[in-house]
Order: sequence, then C-alpha cells, then structure tokens
Amino acid sequence: MILWPRTVVVMSLVGVLLGGCGIGGGVQEVSLERLAAEQDAWDGRDVRTRGIVQMAEQPLHYWIEDDAPNRVEIQPADAVEDHVGQQVIVEGTFRFRDDEGRRITVGTVEVVTPDS
Repeated sequence: MILWPRTVVVMSLVGVLLGGCGIGGGVQEVSLERLAAEQDAWDGRDVRTRGIVQMAEQPLHYWIEDDAPNRVEIQPADAVEDHVGQQVIVEGTFRFRDDEGRRITVGTVEVVTPDS
C-alpha cells in the first residue's frame, strides 16, 4: 500500500493531537489528588506523579502521599524503601481495584532535590 503525502501529513497530525489530549500512549503527568479523584479513569495508564514516601510495618508496605493526604501504594517496595520521608517523582502503571486500592507499579523513581 502506498501512502500519499497528504495521508502521511494527516496521520501525523492526528497522532500529535491524540497525544496532546492524553488519548494516545505515553506517560501522563498527573497529581495524586487527581489520581484519587478519578481513580477509575486512570486505571491501567502510565503516569508520572510525585509525593512523600511513607511506610507501615504491619504489613510492610510503602506509598506516596501529598498534603491532603491522597495516597497511592508503590510496588515493588524496594523501589522506594530507601527514600522514606523524601519527596520523589515516580513513573509507572497506575492500577485501581475496589478490594486493593490505588497502586503504581514503578518503572522509575527520582528523588526530588530542593533545587528541582
């Protein structure tokens, strides 16, 4: 199949527009507040968000939270276990289940420094 130049341009513009609307793929920057308020809408999407790392020992688990506090569990735990009390930016896949709550399976973690 041969794509005519006009078709290529139109397809490129559609891709840019969909990406800008958050409909295409890619990581979407979103606040913890929005993840908590719209948890069903964000389920299964790749997100980038920030919060302070917290932990509980019984059972051992880690999460990030904002001042409200809106909370999202972080998995795997070893991705953030060395950053308790620090603000981090995490990228990963957000999941929400009524019986399990909100969770991000982390791809990357970046500690926020005072200069960031």
